[in-house]
Order: sequence, then C-alpha cells, then structure tokens
Amino acid sequence: MTGNSRKAMWAMAAICGVIGIGLVVFASFNLDSADKTASVVAAVAALADLALGTYAVLQALGDAGGGVRARGTRAIAAGGNISGNAIGARSKVGAPTASSAPPGTPAVSSASPAAAPPPVEASGDGTVAAAGDVSGNALGDDSEVR
Repeated sequence: MTGNSRKAMWAMAAICGVIGIGLVVFASFNLDSADKTASVVAAVAALADLALGTYAVLQALGDAGGGVRARGTRAIAAGGNISGNAIGARSKVGAPTASSAPPGTPAVSSASPAAAPPPVEASGDGTVAAAGDVSGNALGDDSEVR
C-alpha cells in the first residue's frame, strides 16, 4: 500500500468514526430523525462502496492483462522473447543467432493463446526486461554479438 493510499484509508476511517459518533449523539436527542439520517447515510455509503468496488475490479482486470511497461531513459520491456537485437549505442549483431530449438521445430510458443502474458516492467535508466528468453543480443554501448 502506498503512502497516499494509507493516508486516504485513515482519512476515511476518521470520517466514518466522526459520522458514527455524530449519529449516536443525534439519536440521544431525537431517535426518529436519527433513524432517517442513518438510512440516508447508509444509502450514500452503499453507493460509494459500489463505485469503489467497481473501480478496484477494473484495476485488477487491467493489471492481470500482462501489461508491458518501460519507464526510464532508454528502458526496454518486451512481452515475449528478445533474441538477435543490438541494444545500445554502436552495438551490433554480426550474424543471425541460432535458435535454441532443434532444427525443424516451428517457432511457436507453447503457451495457450488464451493465457495472458506475465506483466513485464523495466524501471530505471537503461534497464531491459523480457517475459521470455533473452539470448543472442548485444546489450550495452559498443557491444557486439558475432
């Protein structure tokens, strides 16, 4: 939980506590009015709960989709394999890289098409992240693969 989320949670807890205490005090003076006020407060709280729950579910669905994020200068993130690339200033790949699969094997992922790729995030300057294999690459300035 982030610092802002924690502050928001404590603020909501404090507001609910003040409202609860206010209703108890109000009920000691006029029970009928307190009953009606509590019903309205409960209805508003239920609507807020529904909105918050819907937002949380949509956020969870978005996060479960296997997002690919690159944050930072020259950061690279890939949702699959990274092979045979030159990444960095003056980097080069001299010859095609050999596949790790035996000859005649089709280059098809064994994962089900319905399965979502795992989330991948590269955070920071010059970071590289991949959800699959990273092979046969020239990573970094002045690097070369022959």
